Amino acid sequence: MIPAAPAARTIDAPSFSTSRFRAEREADWIAFDALLTRLEKRGAKALTSDELLQLPLLYRATLSSLSIARATSLDKALLDHLEALSIRGYFLVYGVRETRLSRLRRFFLYDWPAAVRAVWKETVIIALIILLGALTSGSLVASDPQWYFNFVEEEMAGGRDPRASVEYLQSTLGHGKAAGEQEDGLHVFATYLFTHNSRVSIMSFALGFAFGVPTMMLEFYQGIGLGAMLALFSSKGLGFEFGGWLFIHGTTELFAAALSGAAGLRIGAAVVFPGARGRLQAASDAGRTAGKVMVGVILMLLVAGLLEGFGRQLITDTMLRYGIGTLMLLFWLAYYYIPRREDVA
Repeated sequence: MIPAAPAARTIDAPSFSTSRFRAEREADWIAFDALLTRLEKRGAKALTSDELLQLPLLYRATLSSLSIARATSLDKALLDHLEALSIRGYFLVYGVRETRLSRLRRFFLYDWPAAVRAVWKETVIIALIILLGALTSGSLVASDPQWYFNFVEEEMAGGRDPRASVEYLQSTLGHGKAAGEQEDGLHVFATYLFTHNSRVSIMSFALGFAFGVPTMMLEFYQGIGLGAMLALFSSKGLGFEFGGWLFIHGTTELFAAALSGAAGLRIGAAVVFPGARGRLQAASDAGRTAGKVMVGVILMLLVAGLLEGFGRQLITDTMLRYGIGTLMLLFWLAYYYIPRREDVA
């Protein structure tokens, strides 16, 4: 029995080498790579019927080569090449390819609303913080009008302060007789509000990584100016008119501000409470959701700018302003929070 051992060793296992392996199979890899390149550049229309039928065959041949290369421990460069080729082949042969238009459609119909729904708790918190800022400044200005100058810069107020007459304040809302004053007042303060709110919204998101504290402070500040201005116009008996002047675009702009704060707060919460994940991983996961929200915030601010620059100045009827603002609010609520069929699936 013992002498049989040398005879067993005379039966050699197949001998593999990188050069021999390449010589036998490289033609398939080159052909597969060429078809994939044409498919990536010009789509399926660039291939003939026979070439389309060859794709899955060449893909399986490449996978077979990769399997053998791994089992026989061939050189790493060849393994990397075959792995990359196999991954490309999988996505192009069996993966779902979307056009830019379909990706945009998916973002607007599903990804953006889903991201907003994911931060609904943070949105409620930020909305309450903005409201608290408005109530704080409004109550202080109502009790002592001199507080107004601490909340609204005099050059930005443009004469809309406790010293202004009812007629002047009314003209800045588009209801007075001084057309020149009306136009200047609308333009200056509208520009101030939009740039102020946009800047604060972006900063609220950007500073969210600092445990969310700067985000909440900025959103509180967001409500300060609004509350002071509302208290001023209310003291002159123009609160309802000022509300309409603000409402036509404010439902969109303040909603965007709340969402930007929510996005920043989501990142801050992930840093403070990472759970089972590491802080960097938790922040990265939160950042992907927050980033989608912020893309939508920028679009909302653009819509608010159009409403502010055209709608509010062209529409002077207070009830119509309230009506448009209400419709915009209902539109955003329905767009974000009504479930989609694909979400359920």
